[in-house]
Amino acid sequence: MATTLATQSAGDIKNLELADLGKKRIEWANQSMKVLQLIRKEFIKGQPLKGIRIAACLHVTAETANLAITLRDGGAEVALCASNPLSTQDDVAAALVRDYNIPVFAIKGEDNDTYYSHILAALDRRPHITMDDGADLVTVALTKRTDVLDGIIGGTEETTTGVIRLRAMAKEGVLRYPIIAVNDADTKHMFDNRYGTGQSTIDGIVRATNYLLAGSAFVVAGYGWCGRGLASRARGLGADVIVTEVDPTRAIEAVMDGFRVMTMEQAAKLGDIFCTVTGNKNVLRKEHFESMKDGAIVANSGHFNVEIDIPALEKLSSSKRTTRPFVEEFTLRDGRKINLLGEGRLINLAAAEGHPPAVMDMSFADQALSVEFLVKNHATLNKSVFPVPQELDKRVAKLKLESTGVRIDRLTAEQEEYLASWSEGT
Repeated sequence: MATTLATQSAGDIKNLELADLGKKRIEWANQSMKVLQLIRKEFIKGQPLKGIRIAACLHVTAETANLAITLRDGGAEVALCASNPLSTQDDVAAALVRDYNIPVFAIKGEDNDTYYSHILAALDRRPHITMDDGADLVTVALTKRTDVLDGIIGGTEETTTGVIRLRAMAKEGVLRYPIIAVNDADTKHMFDNRYGTGQSTIDGIVRATNYLLAGSAFVVAGYGWCGRGLASRARGLGADVIVTEVDPTRAIEAVMDGFRVMTMEQAAKLGDIFCTVTGNKNVLRKEHFESMKDGAIVANSGHFNVEIDIPALEKLSSSKRTTRPFVEEFTLRDGRKINLLGEGRLINLAAAEGHPPAVMDMSFADQALSVEFLVKNHATLNKSVFPVPQELDKRVAKLKLESTGVRIDRLTAEQEEYLASWSEGT
């Protein structure tokens, strides 16, 4: 673990001296986040979050930094910790502490104990609002830090995996406050998950391996929005894309999109590169490793590293070594080698920079507006998981179009009347 140079009151980061580079990265990302810029201006003027304390467990990236700054400028006190041990950009964390007075508890490569100590440190701020990416913050609050629950009025969740966990909590009756599923907003999952994950996952795999995708057999496990984006981008680079699925509707969609669809048992024998984007566990497991080609590359772009059964891979192996940054080569007992990327964690953030700021612009606009909505309306919401209000979702889409100079048509009065009536027929 690297020596930390920041004080506990300011957070716990790797090195404050990295702040110059981090500030430049934050400013670079901000140029492409036009919607968030507009919301920030409104927040500065109206101060809708004045007096609100926010604990945010998110990927500590330049894009997240601009969200945190927007919330701060709206009057909130923000404390940020990492939602994944490998996703932190240490220079960005340093800049947030030094230049923006936002406490950050995150170090890239932190061990499991440090990861959870950072979550506890964020909860020590006794937040009114939680912001999650994977629901670890909420889980810790519900299990280890129940003392903070009475002060929490609401929360938001960024990703599919977290929403799944939160809905399970709500179903069991253990969720203690309302949470908005930002992931389910159209302006989030249809764009961030598809275009963001698609591009950034390819970026991470290529940065880690320098592998030529053209002509390779690229196996995508899962054909949700993330899988759709990843399969499309891999095909765009010339890969022969194979899709595996458990949902028959998604599987037939992949077939009609022109991809080969088969079981993972079949795909394991064919793939050169495998990437899981399912949100489930042990998607790649012992029987699949036993069938893979020598030199197969295995990666994950789902939130947690449980999608790949790493303990099973270790048991099958006689040795392992690190051959490149974020590449572990496992030598199986029969001599075949399987290359695991980024410890099985999100490869787009472990080996690359995550989603481009232009697409995170919409996701984080949804986050900012959802926090404002919770502050205003939490008293009317029960302890469950809610969608982003449609008017907020549409507002983000409209602002995004305006920021890119795109104009669209409006319904005429006649058209609105027609759509609202039933009397006109053939």
